[in-house]
Amino acid sequence: MAQVKVGVVGLGAWGRNVARCLHELNECDLVACCDTNPASRALAELNWNVKTCETLDEMLERYPSIQAIVISSPAITHYPLAKKALLADKDVFVEKPFTLEVAHAEELLHLSEVRDRVLMVGHLMEYHPAVNYIRDLVRSGELGDIYYVYTQRVNLGRIRGDENALWSFAPHDISQILYMLGGTPTDVSARGQSFIQKSIEDVVFLSLYFSNRVMAHIHISWLDPHKVRSTTIVGSKKMVVFDDAATSEKLRIYDSRAEMHPTTSYGEATQVRFGDIHIPRISSTEPLKIEFQHFLDCVVRRLRPRSDAYDGLQVVRILDSAQRSLDMDGIPVALQPEEERLHAPSLPSKNRSWRPAPDVPISLPAFAYMPELSQKVPQ
Repeated sequence: MAQVKVGVVGLGAWGRNVARCLHELNECDLVACCDTNPASRALAELNWNVKTCETLDEMLERYPSIQAIVISSPAITHYPLAKKALLADKDVFVEKPFTLEVAHAEELLHLSEVRDRVLMVGHLMEYHPAVNYIRDLVRSGELGDIYYVYTQRVNLGRIRGDENALWSFAPHDISQILYMLGGTPTDVSARGQSFIQKSIEDVVFLSLYFSNRVMAHIHISWLDPHKVRSTTIVGSKKMVVFDDAATSEKLRIYDSRAEMHPTTSYGEATQVRFGDIHIPRISSTEPLKIEFQHFLDCVVRRLRPRSDAYDGLQVVRILDSAQRSLDMDGIPVALQPEEERLHAPSLPSKNRSWRPAPDVPISLPAFAYMPELSQKVPQ
């Protein structure tokens, strides 16, 4: 595959990881990085022998050969920077959260279509080998009917001032849950508290409810004594625990379940089975590299990313509803019907020439894995 000329915007703690990963990929030619911090720019020049500048405007002017822009700056800057890059006819990768407003996500989605640009959102968990293994288990029916899911993403770490824990942490878990289950919630509720900074929630408990009675619960906090990155899925046949903080054996499948049997004795009607624990071998490939390899492949082959702008918009709409519930101290907020929620007001659009011909393999977004939604994605 030909090398893609890439520019990175934002060299903070995560941005440095992003730049490092892109620098290590053979498919990428990391042309330039930009950041307002001189020390961050100097470090990038030293580590990766890359050109640096202070702003995206400067990058676009000095390095017009750049094909794709990767945005890993603070969330509040995602919308204006992504819009500027799209208007400059660059393909764009935006870290989570996609935007902080639904209208901004809708605008970027349509702008990418009008200008025939690849626009991908950094929903990293959709590229994690363990998450894809779980998704295959769900789709195969091996777990049976899914009853509920719960996740924890907590630690005593960096406290942000421009977004609360919901917008900072929950995009990972929301995108992961929707990707694994292949469905969208009908309503959400959230409660949390601001202990350190006024009106910026440090801890949030978020619940998602689905039409098929599946429930998902997400616990997020940056005020916790432990670093936990775990997901538990309970099905009618088997149960799965994914511990992303573990150094090995991240995934365990429990052949355990509770069953109801019609008997004459009520006490014997419910039977609990405790079976074997299976620990599958999961690829140790860094998910961030898998994610960026996918982005670069989409840029070269003009494919639609798995975590495309529709996926990003879907997560932002759920976050927006959760924030409204949070502001109302937990009152559930219903999401719009699918046909309204998936389609923002249309803008004039030319033919999306970057989409592949029908006989060319395509990297499908999360929606394409949902039979009830796949036909609603604009073609």
